[in-house]
Amino acid sequence: MAEPRNFSKGSIMAFIFFFAAFLASGSSTAQVPLLMWSTKSLPSLTSPPAGHITSMEELAAYLTPVFGSGSNTVILFLQDKLSKDDFTLFGGVFGNKQESVFRNLEAALQSASSSVNFPALEWTGESAIPTLLQQKLGAAPLLVDPDTLSHLSLNTSISNLLIINLPYGCDSLKSCKEVLSNNDEIIGKVLSSLKAKDVSYTAVYTGLQPSQAISISSSLNQQVGRTLLQASAADVKEPIIFNNTAGLPCIMLWAQSLSVTPPSPQDRIDLPIENATTNGSMCSNTTSELVLTFVNYTLRFTMSQRFYPVSARNWFTLDSVQMQVRSSGQTASFVGSHGIYAPAEYSFHCQSVGDALLAPVNSTQWKLDFVDFQIQGFGLANGTNFSYASDCASFFTAGIWMGLITSLLMLLIFVYGLHMIMQLNTMDRFDDPKGPSISVPQSD
Repeated sequence: MAEPRNFSKGSIMAFIFFFAAFLASGSSTAQVPLLMWSTKSLPSLTSPPAGHITSMEELAAYLTPVFGSGSNTVILFLQDKLSKDDFTLFGGVFGNKQESVFRNLEAALQSASSSVNFPALEWTGESAIPTLLQQKLGAAPLLVDPDTLSHLSLNTSISNLLIINLPYGCDSLKSCKEVLSNNDEIIGKVLSSLKAKDVSYTAVYTGLQPSQAISISSSLNQQVGRTLLQASAADVKEPIIFNNTAGLPCIMLWAQSLSVTPPSPQDRIDLPIENATTNGSMCSNTTSELVLTFVNYTLRFTMSQRFYPVSARNWFTLDSVQMQVRSSGQTASFVGSHGIYAPAEYSFHCQSVGDALLAPVNSTQWKLDFVDFQIQGFGLANGTNFSYASDCASFFTAGIWMGLITSLLMLLIFVYGLHMIMQLNTMDRFDDPKGPSISVPQSD
């Protein structure tokens, strides 16, 4: 069975070059890198063939002898997103170590008794790696704040699984570099705390999901000969659907992205919509609640339906959105009934949902941002399709009304001026220089 290569001391440059070489071999399988180092001795591994993707079964087979006997303390650095490209772009692969953002990580790999890496580990879901480590260790995971780790008392006579979540938000190369550099500082701080406690540990650094999806078609599936150039159709995400007790859809939600922004000066965190679960959701004729559960966040969308005599029809409103951070226990609530509403048989759609439509409660500093957001909590008569959408931006916006009123005012001025010009009359009598002048009597 082919396995990832070993990390020996002083081979960090070879490791990063090995990552860069893998970028040349494409694969349609989503994958994340995984680094492991320990103060103990890890089993040796043979070098894999070029382009090999390690499966979760191969990883499980390798971890069995690592955690097979005795007590083990494992610390899992779980970054929101991670890929080989992050090491290639920001790892100082051309010998310029001053530009590397992984200084603490490289120092830890060099000083460790042994280390291994999985450059291309098959990604099967956000909870796959934490669940696998939990099974191998037989210990419940514990979410740890890096700032309070030094005050945590560890019982080394039993196995421990400590999880530290690392953010990842990337709008530009500069922001990516800053985020990864901050995460590297957190790794160095945590390892220093464990060293001060004189605790033997095994560290794992990986991502919840790939930071970039690299999909290159196999040459076996490519057509031979000349073909017309045609843009490939973009993958369309499936909407989130919650069924009632009868098995029929009663709540639907779709969004291009759902993101949260913490109060601290960090980049916003994109929540993986495709991996959300709907456990705890409910729906009825008057109220509906959609609960989206992610790895570290929970969003609750509470909707209600009422009859309004003025319009003589039922309307539904998104009364509130509640966010809960499980690692810290923080909660934040937002009111959406003032701007997010539609007829009960319609769905609601908005290109951007932010502070203007979701008003924070109790002056919370958390922020929610939904892009291309659409939701429907009642009247799903079209099965798994949304009903007609009531958009948050009406056809006659303020800009359109200003343009129409200005154009009408200018048209009135033009018509009035044209009317005045048409009322001008020329004189019917003129002086003849050869004849007598025209005299106008001044008195009778």
